[in-house]
Amino acid sequence: MSGGKTRPPNPGCSDRTLDCTGLLCPMPVVKVAEELSKMTAGEVLVVLADDQGVKADFPALCKGAGHEWLGFSQEGRVVRSLIRKGPERS
Repeated sequence: MSGGKTRPPNPGCSDRTLDCTGLLCPMPVVKVAEELSKMTAGEVLVVLADDQGVKADFPALCKGAGHEWLGFSQEGRVVRSLIRKGPERS
């Protein structure tokens, strides 16, 4: 997303949900990368995590791996993030 802003994710627009609550860095990123590798380009992954570092880690993962960071919402201690799987890279 441009401008460094995030929009609240729409909870009803995901293809898969991954619960990473209770996991600390770097495990949420590792688990997300594993899950994205099983997905088809264009599918949306919702990730639930209580490690607040994911707010910076997931956008960096997306930028480096060619996925689309759709934003996050804070729900108490849980961060709900949305990531759209990018095209396969050769």
